[in-house]
Order: sequence, then structure tokens, then C-alpha cells
Amino acid sequence: MEFQIIWFILWGTLWAVYFMLDGFDLGAGILHNFLGKSEGEKKTVIRTFGPFWNGNEVWLLTAGGATFAAFPTTYALMFSYLYTALLLILFSLIIRGVAIEFRGKVDSDGWRKGWDAGIFLGSFLPSLLFGVAFGNIFQGIPMDADGYHGTLFTLLNPYGLLTGVLFVLLFIVHGSIWLAVKTNGDLSKRASSFSDKSWYALLVVAVSFLVYTAFATDLYANYLKNPVWFIVPSVAVLSLLGIKLFSLKRQYLKAFYSSCLTILTVTFTGVIGLYPNLIPSNIDKNYSLTIFNSSSSPYTLKIMTVVALLFVPVVIAYQIWVYRIFRQKLTVDEVMSDKESY
Repeated sequence: MEFQIIWFILWGTLWAVYFMLDGFDLGAGILHNFLGKSEGEKKTVIRTFGPFWNGNEVWLLTAGGATFAAFPTTYALMFSYLYTALLLILFSLIIRGVAIEFRGKVDSDGWRKGWDAGIFLGSFLPSLLFGVAFGNIFQGIPMDADGYHGTLFTLLNPYGLLTGVLFVLLFIVHGSIWLAVKTNGDLSKRASSFSDKSWYALLVVAVSFLVYTAFATDLYANYLKNPVWFIVPSVAVLSLLGIKLFSLKRQYLKAFYSSCLTILTVTFTGVIGLYPNLIPSNIDKNYSLTIFNSSSSPYTLKIMTVVALLFVPVVIAYQIWVYRIFRQKLTVDEVMSDKESY
């Protein structure tokens, strides 16, 4: 197997794992001001992802670093063509991180409300814009030998926005189930009720996305050539239905795992459809960026493969340890009695 293919698989895996892990804390961040009816509940929501969110974003850095090292031409043009959208994502994530740490520094309702708005915007905008960015990558970017023919508003097309809404709903359902698992009492009930209701909106948007994809993109071409790959979107559909099934049985941990699988397989559905493209051109396919015309040298990819095999397992082991240490449910009384600043 060529190293370009290996790194394409790893590239897709890094993005899928990032969306799976950061998805629940982005979703919880969107919901914390709505599900939290008191200061104690809001702090509890934030505390459910407080020990994890910055570790989850390591996968975003790794995905970006892998793109830079393995496919430098794609990295350069992606951060040029999608510069405004990616900059908005970066600023939003910075605001979210600062807001999480600063909201408890001053005992003032106005202070906390301001940072709560920062947590919401810093969670909602990345969720939406990541979806918009990948939606545009799926359908192709208007680019040729003269560069990118568009603006930020060009990206806000119907298919891009639909993909953005899909990401937002995936993360909201993911986050609300996480809160149902990690909390007790009224907050857990409120979160589980919200996940049950928002799942129907996710189902409608997911079906719309699958149908619209057939008309707006060429993603299904690889599936028609190799029908065995249809197992991936099929698993995505089954795991999405599994979320509802387990939720009806009040088995929220299993529903959360099913949500994880949904996000993974939805991401891989797009990645498999893209191959061998990384950023296709919707003007002229000859100007599409592929894993073959935008990759680093075979020697560089070989060295990177060795490094990845050494260090990625370390990151995985560390995160498993962190999730195990902080696996207990949280109560409002416990959080309010703690001196943690969230």
C-alpha cells in the first residue's frame, strides 16, 4: 500500500476521532446555558467536559499537523481558500477556552453571563463552520489555475449550510446524551428529554443530507464502483437509529456509544466518497488536489508513519486514562461545594 493512501486513511481517522471527542463538549457548550437552570447546574454542565475539552482538541491539532506534513499543498491552499472560515473557527475556539476558564473568576452575574455567551458562540460557530467547510469540500471548491473564485459567502451555499446544520445537530444530540450520562437529577432528565426531541430533527436533516449529496456531489461514485463500501453509511444509519433505541430504554451510556459510532461513520462516509481527492475542484477536475499530486515525498511520509506509530498510541492511552479517572457522575451539590473556578 502506498504511503499516500496510508496517510489519507490516517487523515480521515484523525478528523473522525476529533469530531467524535470534541463533538460532545461542543454540544454541551451549546446547551449549557439552556439546560442549566441555575448557577449550580451551569457549573455542573461545564464540569462534565472541563477535564476533557483541551485534550480532545489535541486531535484537531494533530489533524491539522498531519495535513501540513503529509499533504502540504492541500494545507497551503485550504488555509488560503478557506482562510476566513478557518480563522473564525480558530477565534471561536480561543474564546470558548478563555470563557470556560474565566467565567468563575469574578462573583458577578453580568460577568458570568458574558462568558456564558462566549461558551455558546465558541461552541456553536465551530460546529456550524466545520460542517460548512466539509460540505464545500465534499461538493468541490470553485478553483482552477487562477486560484479560488469565491468568498466566505460563496461557502454559505445550500449544501454547505445543510452540512453545517447536520454537524450542529450531531453535536447537540451527542452533547445532550453525554450530559444525561454524566449528571443526576433534574439536569440529567432535562438533558435526556432534549436529546430525545432533538434526535428527530437530526434524523430529518441526516436523510436530507444523504439525498442532497447524490445531487450536489460525486461522493457516491466510489460506492457505486465498490458497493462493499456501502457498509459504512449503512452502519451510520443503524447507529443513528440505535441512539433512539437505547434512549427509549434509558440506556444512555449505550446511546452515547451509538452516537460516537454515528459521528465516526458519517465522517468516514464523506472521506471514502472523496478518495483520492482532498479538495476537489468543481470547475475543472484537473485542478483538484488529490493525495497523489499534493503529498510530501515518500521518504517524508515513511518517517511520519514511524512517528505516528510511536506517539499516537501514547495519546490514546493517556486519553483513556483521563476518561477513566473522571468517569463518575457529577451532582450539583458536589460541584458547588468544590472550589474549582468553572
